[in-house]
Amino acid sequence: MFHKLKSITPPADLFLLAKFQDGTQKKYDVKPLMQKWPPFHALDYVPGLFEQVRVDAGGFGIIWNDDIDLSCYELYNLGSEL
Repeated sequence: MFHKLKSITPPADLFLLAKFQDGTQKKYDVKPLMQKWPPFHALDYVPGLFEQVRVDAGGFGIIWNDDIDLSCYELYNLGSEL
């Protein structure tokens, strides 16, 4: 089941606040991805890139650029409920 995203906010310290269309809110830590997957390294060293995150068309995930994205499944299932 897909939990479509309504909005995504990068509050601080490489965390994301994801709001889903069903009203659920999750906090997601991006730091482990930055340590494991090379495309995510850019979020740490490219100034302002982390803050450019946005919900993709349809609400099925989030994107930063052509190389960095996450699915709504990842955010919903591995994020911490608020």
